[in-house]
Amino acid sequence: MTLLDTQTAYAQSELGLHTTAPAQRKLRVAFFSDAMPERNGAGSYYTDLVAHLREAQVDARMFQPQRKSRWTRFALPLPGDSTQKLLTPNIPQIWQRCMQLQPDIIIAITPGPFGLLGMALAKRLKCAFACGFHTQFEELSKLYWNPMLRRVASGYLETTNRIICAASSTVMVHNTELIETVRKLGAPAVDVMGTPLAPCFVHRPLQPNTGELRRVCFAGRLAPEKNVDQILQAARAIPQLQFSIAGDGPLRKALEKQAAGLSNVRFHGWLDRPSLLQVIDASDMLLLPSALETFGTVALEAMARGRPALVAQGAGIHRWPELAVGLYTQQTGEDVCSALQRLRQLDPALRQARAQQARQAAIQLHEATLDQWLQLLQSHAQPLT
Repeated sequence: MTLLDTQTAYAQSELGLHTTAPAQRKLRVAFFSDAMPERNGAGSYYTDLVAHLREAQVDARMFQPQRKSRWTRFALPLPGDSTQKLLTPNIPQIWQRCMQLQPDIIIAITPGPFGLLGMALAKRLKCAFACGFHTQFEELSKLYWNPMLRRVASGYLETTNRIICAASSTVMVHNTELIETVRKLGAPAVDVMGTPLAPCFVHRPLQPNTGELRRVCFAGRLAPEKNVDQILQAARAIPQLQFSIAGDGPLRKALEKQAAGLSNVRFHGWLDRPSLLQVIDASDMLLLPSALETFGTVALEAMARGRPALVAQGAGIHRWPELAVGLYTQQTGEDVCSALQRLRQLDPALRQARAQQARQAAIQLHEATLDQWLQLLQSHAQPLT
């Protein structure tokens, strides 16, 4: 059953247009994540997905840390960013809520305490279990931690990833290069999933893109792997461009100090999705020069708003050929300044055409992803016994 079929059936029931087939109960899905809502790519991904699943009459619920958690004293900071932590879940409360839901399928999003709790609950409830593999934490640990801490972290992550992957009916990844990684971790099956968009990025009226290149933006964690320092170097070299930087992280103070005196740079701090949409709409292009990016959701969000994205060649979003029409590639060895100077030489009409293609490609992937998720959940979920 596709998303359209599900929505049509719901509309018929609301209008009293009953068919001869008996009404089916809602599919019940529980997602377990160690990421706070919208705090990073994985957190945003499932916040958006759950919203759309609920529109399709799936009873989808998130079990994850909250910003006002009572359990922060047991928190473990993630590599290089003390603003993100692995929090100890309130097991009795979550256990009770999950028992009340009686899910048909539980999906673990991360290999932390919440993900492991989701796996344990799936075994207890005898329901289907699957997991998502979003972030290569082992690679992040190489950027931040000393060799001893890195060995401890890598050992923990590899062990928990192996346990969770082996227990899953399928492991979901977001670019094809991760297929072999999760197979080595014991995944019995692998599904390459697209990325959904927040409803506001899809439905809010577009601001026209004229093809001019006067304002650019970055959104993401202000951390070493994001290469934000290259953006500031470009701002210094190209004063005609206005640069907006949205996000928070361990390098924020250092980057703000580095940008002192640059009148064409503005830091916005962390933004919720509607506020981020406004920053993207006010820009002509998004920059994502990350050294490590499993997918790059914010680039897809920019495309959905009719804004092409300049993305580092190694980002996972480049593994989706259908999105190439909305992306510019920052080549290996090319810095942000050189890439922007190259794109400034293009005819504005060509940039405007790329913006239109970006919107179409992003919406098509979004719609296909929702159908893909519904089909996957229905094929893997099983009634409780």
